[in-house]
Amino acid sequence: MKNQTGSIIIGVVVLLAAILLGNAYKYKFIGSETIVVTGMAEKDFTSDQIVWKGSFTRTGFDLKQAYALIKEDETAIRSYLRTKGLPDSNMVFSAIDVRKDFQTEFDATGRTSRTVFNGYTLTGEIKADSKDIAGVEKISREVTELLQKGIEFNSQKPAYYYSKLNELKIDLLLKAAEDAKLRAETIAKGSAAGLSNLKKATMGVFQITGKNDNEDFSYGGSFNTSSKQKTASITLKVEYQVN
Repeated sequence: MKNQTGSIIIGVVVLLAAILLGNAYKYKFIGSETIVVTGMAEKDFTSDQIVWKGSFTRTGFDLKQAYALIKEDETAIRSYLRTKGLPDSNMVFSAIDVRKDFQTEFDATGRTSRTVFNGYTLTGEIKADSKDIAGVEKISREVTELLQKGIEFNSQKPAYYYSKLNELKIDLLLKAAEDAKLRAETIAKGSAAGLSNLKKATMGVFQITGKNDNEDFSYGGSFNTSSKQKTASITLKVEYQVN
């Protein structure tokens, strides 16, 4: 009788162990089932800040004289920009860059015979940083008027920026998360499963491109500064458990 009772007990223990192991495997298997999706969000926006640069030069053999002339040009440029509505607080003049120029002379055989000093080239640069986009755009187009004053001025294309980039990125992340969840719920519903906890979320590349431009996306993230009208986009890779 004792042997029979012992056998029954052992059988029950084995059965319970098998059930527990089976359930453990079942829950482990279910717990490992996940759905991985990538959500995306994008938004068009208009730049609210403009940066424009220009440079001016003087050349000559007398350094002191050339420097005096370029400083006169700087004063004239500052005055010109003021008349165009750009305040001093929005313009920065760089230090004057001085370069010695040399000319190489060759002999009849084409070999270098000597190097001759050919004077100095002095270059100054003006940078305008402003919220008045229309005003600075107008200046960048009309600044060639300085040529009539005898100032050799080279105007660069304006660059456009957005001062609320962090807020924009957070808004896009929220929308990308909502898009990812909707995608995961759609997949789960189509598979007769239920969506459970979020296991992992990884932010993808944040891109800023010109609106309606044919720009290539960059692996490290592109940052367009040439277009006033831009499009920002972001991706978010998420992993959900299913039940």
